[in-house]
Amino acid sequence: MAKKIKSNVEELSNTQKELVFQKSEKEKLAAELVIAKKELSFLKKEKEKRLAELGIANKELVFQDEEKGKRAAELGIANIELAFQDEEKGKRAEELGIANIELAFQDEEKGKRAGELIIANKELLFQNQEKEKRAEELIIANEELLFQNKEKEKRAEELIIANKELLFQNKEKEKRAAELIIANKELLAFTYISSHDLQEPLRKIQTFVTIILENESKNLSEDGKYNFGRMQMAAGRMQQLIDDLLAFSRITTTELKFEKTSLSNIIDQVKAELKDTILEKKATIEASELGFVNIIPFQFRQLMYNLISNALKFSQPDIPSHILIKSILVKGSAAKNKKLSFVKDYCHITIKDNGIGFEPHFSERIFEVFQKLHGKEVYGGTGIGLAIVKKIIENHNGVITATSQLKKGASFDIYIPA
Repeated sequence: MAKKIKSNVEELSNTQKELVFQKSEKEKLAAELVIAKKELSFLKKEKEKRLAELGIANKELVFQDEEKGKRAAELGIANIELAFQDEEKGKRAEELGIANIELAFQDEEKGKRAGELIIANKELLFQNQEKEKRAEELIIANEELLFQNKEKEKRAEELIIANKELLFQNKEKEKRAAELIIANKELLAFTYISSHDLQEPLRKIQTFVTIILENESKNLSEDGKYNFGRMQMAAGRMQQLIDDLLAFSRITTTELKFEKTSLSNIIDQVKAELKDTILEKKATIEASELGFVNIIPFQFRQLMYNLISNALKFSQPDIPSHILIKSILVKGSAAKNKKLSFVKDYCHITIKDNGIGFEPHFSERIFEVFQKLHGKEVYGGTGIGLAIVKKIIENHNGVITATSQLKKGASFDIYIPA
């Protein structure tokens, strides 16, 4: 029972709560209805305003429609006018198009013509420049021709003078050749006389002087012995002079026959001939790898004999003689001698000694005939030896030079075509 009552109480309580909740919800709903009514009232007013505005707008639209109708009518008229104007414009446009095409064609033709004129002007300018150049070239050519003509005239005059000079020289050469033929004949005659007529009496003089000095010495005074001795020496010098002159004449008149010859063999032959003098002077002759040269053998042997014997003769007292002989191949340009061809090859032979030498200003004079730098009392000889040497070198189309200083030896440089 109590449970039932309790249950009823709880149910009642729940019902009351429900009623309170519902009452509260109704109050909320009533409040919302009030608000909704207010909202509806506001909306109604707004609708009325909107309706009033729509009425005004409709009136405005009607007015605008009327205006549009008027405007459409005006536009129709305007379009008709425009259509007419468009037809006129079309015609004008076609005319303008044709005119533009014509103008474009004319412009194109003008452009072509302008291009042609530019090319023609350039061509004309080029031709004018070429004419000017040609004119200048012709002026220069004329001046050159005038100069050449003058030079030719000068050359012709020079050739005339040269021909006259050559003619004169040829005549002089012919005269000289005739004189040389006569001189050679006289030289041959002199050689014959020297080798026979002069030497025979000279040998007799030498023989008789020798006999007198050997057999009659006891009967001669001291002055007599001295004078006969002087006579014997003079006869000996005379004999040497004749021999040297004969040698010189043979060098001048002998036919020139060149042969490829070993210089070393020639030096060996000369050393053999001078063996006694070499031993006496305690001399050393240094020569190696001299090679072969195109020479007149017997003349070149005479040349080497004269140069080596001179080096031995003019050696310094108490100093062993030393002679150096060497040979190399050189270009004429390297020799620095104006008498030699710059482009030819030459055999350069050097003979150098350590003898008494000579002063430099005698370097040309020593090759002259009968030139002696020392007295006959000191050194014997006729002064023809180096003249023979020079003549032999000339026969070989070569050049010989000498350089020296006192007490410092002498050096002979020979250049002959290789």
